[in-house]
Amino acid sequence: MKNFITFEGGECTGKTSIIKYIEKEFEKRGIGYITTREPGGIRIAEEIRNIILDVNNKEMTPECEALLYAASRMQHLKQKVIPEIKAGNIVLCDRFLDSSLAYQGYARGLGFDAILKANAFALDYLPSLTILIDLKPEIALKRLENKDRESKKDRLDSEGIEFHTAVYEGYHKVYDMYPERIKIIDGNKPLEVLEWECLDIILKHIDGDE
Repeated sequence: MKNFITFEGGECTGKTSIIKYIEKEFEKRGIGYITTREPGGIRIAEEIRNIILDVNNKEMTPECEALLYAASRMQHLKQKVIPEIKAGNIVLCDRFLDSSLAYQGYARGLGFDAILKANAFALDYLPSLTILIDLKPEIALKRLENKDRESKKDRLDSEGIEFHTAVYEGYHKVYDMYPERIKIIDGNKPLEVLEWECLDIILKHIDGDE
C-alpha cells in the first residue's frame, strides 16, 4: 500500500502549511486524497484531543497521556483511515504512531516497547511513507513565541526546552527504527523549498519511483 502518508516533527516545524500545499497540488493533478490529523480527525478523537491538550490538565500522567493517544488512534483508524485506504484514496495524516514513540515513549520516558504494545492494533497499518521535518527545538520554540498573540499554547506547547529537545532526539531514534519509510527533510530551508521537496518525494513514492 502506498496510500497512507504521514507527516511528523516537533512543534512549529511547518507541517500544516506543507500539507495544505500538497492538497492544492493533488487537486491540480486530480489525485484522490483525504487529509486528517492525530489526535483528531473525527468527532470522538477530537474530543480526546481536547482533553490531552487542555492546559488545565497538567496533572495528567504520562501513562494516561499515552493511552488517550492510543484510544484516539484506534477510533480514528477504524472510522476514517482504514475505510479511506480501502477505497483507494491517499490518506495524508498530520502525525501518527511515530509521534507517540517520540513524545511519550522517549520524551516521557515510557519506552518504545510500552508504546508499541499499547498501539499493537496500529502496527498493521503503518504508513508507507513518513516525512519527518527536522528542526532544532530552540528554533521551533522561537517560532512558537512569535505566534499570533490570539493563538493559545496547548499543554504540549507549554513544555520547556528539555522536553522538546527530548522529543527531537526521540524522533531520530524512531528514524533509526524505520529508516526504510521515514524521509528526513531539513526544516531550516524556506517553506516553499520544503513544500516542493515534500511534493517531489510523495509523487515519486506514489508512482513507485523511489
